[in-house]
This record gives sequence, structure tokens and C-alpha cells, in this order.
Amino acid sequence: MKTLGEWLAYQQTIHARGIDMGLERVREVWTRMGDRRLAPVVIAVGGTNGKGSTVAFLEAMLRAGGMRVGAYTSPHILRYNERVRVDGAPVADGVLVAAFERVEAVRAAGSAEAIELTYFEFGTLAAFDIFGRAQVDVALLEVGLGGRLDAVNIIDADCAVVVTVDLDHMEYLGPDREAIGREKAGIFRAGCPAIIGETKPPHSLLAHARAIGARAEVLGRDFGWSPEVGELAWWHRDPGQARYVAPAEGSPGGIVLHGELALEGAFQYRNAAAAIAALHALGPRVRWCHAAIARDARAGGGPPLLEGRLQHLQRHPDLVVDVGHNPQAARELARWLDRHPVPGATRAAFGALADKDIEGMATALGPRIDHWYLAGLADQSPRGETVARLAARVRAVLPAASIEAFADIDGALSAARMAASGDDRILAFGSFHVVAPVLEGFRG
Repeated sequence: MKTLGEWLAYQQTIHARGIDMGLERVREVWTRMGDRRLAPVVIAVGGTNGKGSTVAFLEAMLRAGGMRVGAYTSPHILRYNERVRVDGAPVADGVLVAAFERVEAVRAAGSAEAIELTYFEFGTLAAFDIFGRAQVDVALLEVGLGGRLDAVNIIDADCAVVVTVDLDHMEYLGPDREAIGREKAGIFRAGCPAIIGETKPPHSLLAHARAIGARAEVLGRDFGWSPEVGELAWWHRDPGQARYVAPAEGSPGGIVLHGELALEGAFQYRNAAAAIAALHALGPRVRWCHAAIARDARAGGGPPLLEGRLQHLQRHPDLVVDVGHNPQAARELARWLDRHPVPGATRAAFGALADKDIEGMATALGPRIDHWYLAGLADQSPRGETVARLAARVRAVLPAASIEAFADIDGALSAARMAASGDDRILAFGSFHVVAPVLEGFRG
């Protein structure tokens, strides 16, 4: 019997390409597995950024309402098991291995009928199988890439959320926001809520929702939030009566959340508003408690609501990690730095994958970073950028920047910590491949 590690290694050998967008192969395997309903309620969450945070908010609120929740997200930070959660806990190795065995049994049934699956597709089918067997009440599915042709999209979601649309993965999704929005709109379904977490979404996103008869609700038009000091006031416009429901305690259309959000960053209010809108749209089909996403609700300790998103690891000097890996995420990070200055210098330990818009990220953050400690990621991922090319790309847009180069993130972070005073901030960001070793090293 293969171990979990052996299964994961094997899955990377059965398809010639790491990404092969399309639904035919994964749908055929799922049909062979019985094409079961995952849960009474399925919510799909797509978008360029904010997917993981939105799933975390949904998961917390639904579980606080007493519902049994399955959540599928990607990628993971430390352990593959993080990708598949039931009742808030990553599933055990044995549960994943058993699901992989069931997927393989039908995928390779007869050598002439064997179907090639990518690593992501194999894991997606295993997650579906686990949720069906665990009899969850709600399945939360994070879209991996795009939407229309992502493996998750073989399941018809009862509610779909597109949090943001920006430029990333353009080699697969198209050259601009309109093309990318069209791909992400593919998770919408006729007659079902389609929650859009942007105030100015691409026209293509709204056009597709109208064309198929999805019930589109747009941030700022149909729902929204007004963050005051220490609270979140959420409102909704009743589409049936075309009226606004103001935030009020006990009001079915307005919610006041006392306390700050459990996740750092002003952009998280937008993600939280979209998550609340999705549950509001599902009505009596779900039970939930909005207070579960407040920071005070986690005052008793335990793991963070979601790791690697503006996560503080220490003070004096500050050490903050963030998985942001595209210009939109970098712009949000820049806004957070502007709102939370430190007396000393800001030092960035930065690494990225070669196919990312490194120049765009560096440009967004350039004025806020006093010293860059660049790390090569080529040894951690086949797509990882070498430190030499990373340095050249950062210097191309920040010719006057103070830069040091290191073979890996451990070296970069060590140098930043050696140079930092108690008034400084160290920001480790740019990729999941940056955050993972920092978390591992910090925990010892």
C-alpha cells in the first residue's frame, strides 16, 4: 500500500503536463465513481485573490451555525492534508490514501481506458469522494485556476462567488480582465446566486450571469459593508422590493459585527461581505453565525482562521508573512503597510515563481520597502525563479533599490533578521513557497 507521500509523487507522473485545462477527463472519472452529490449545499468560490480567505469566512460562520462543513482549498502551505478539511480539521493521511485508491481504481480501469489526470484533478476528485462519504451539510469548493475549465466546475454549485478579477495566469485565461472575467464566470449556474465581490467587475462577468439567468449580486450595488472602528456594518438591498436594508441588530437584511475581523487587512472586509452575501442568498438552506469571523471570537487561542495571510509571527522586530503572489495582492499589501507604519525600516524577504509578474509586484511595493532580501525558489519548485533572474527583474523596475541576493528564503530571512532592529518590520512574501519554510523554521 502506498503512503500519502508516495501517492502524491505518483500523481505527478501520470500526466505529461502539470496543467491541462478541460473538464472531459475529470468528469469521466467522476462519472465512473458514481457522480454522487457532494452535499445538500455546494458553494464554489473563484477569483484572482481572496478565495482562501472567503472560504475561511464561510467555513467559520457555517460551523458556528452547527453545520457539518467540508472545505477544499489549494495550494497547501505545510501539509497536503490542509487542502481537504471536514469539520474544520485537515483529514488524516489514511482518509486521503483511501480516496486516492478509489480514484485510481476507476481512472486506470483497463489499460486501454486509463484516463490521464493532473495532480490537481486527482486531488479534486479525492476531495469530492471524501465529502460525499463524510456526509457534510455544506461543501465549500475553491476554484483552482479560472473557473469555466477548472476541475471543480464539474459540480453544479448552489451558489458561486467570484471575489476579485485581476491579471494572473494570463497564459491560460486571457490577456485582460474581460477575458479573465469570462473564464471565472463559468462557475455561475442558471437560477442560482452569483455573488460578485467587486464594485467594478468586468462587463463579461455580468454579461454571462445575465445570459444564463444567474441571480447576480454585486458588491456596492446589492450588498456592501461599512467598517467603523471595531465593527463591520453589512447591508443588503432586497432585490424583490428594490430597497436597501440598513445594518441593524436582529435585522434579517442587515448585520452589525462587533470587533475586528479575524483576518488582517482592509480588503478582508470585502471578502467577508461577499461571504455573508452568499449565505444570505441561500436563505433557510444554511444555518450560520456571523460573529464567528470576528477576532474576538478566536481570543481563546488555537490556530489562525487562515495561515499565511498577513500573519504576524513575532514582534520587535515585526515578522509578517503573506502568500500574495501577483500585482493585485501586492497593491493590497502596500495599502496595509501604509496604514500600519513602523518606526524603523521595512525589510522584504521576497521570492516568486518565474511565471509571475515580478515587475508588477516590485513596482507596487517599491516605495515602501527599505531593503530587499531576494531569495531563489528554483530548488523548491520547477517554476521557481532563480535569484539571479529575480534580482535582474526587480532592478529593472527599481534601479535604486537596496538589494541583497540569497540562494533560498532561509538565507534571505536570516540576513533580514540579523540586520533588523526592534523597531523594524520584516515582510516575507511573494509565494506559498516563501511562506512555508518561514513557518516551518519559526515553529522549529
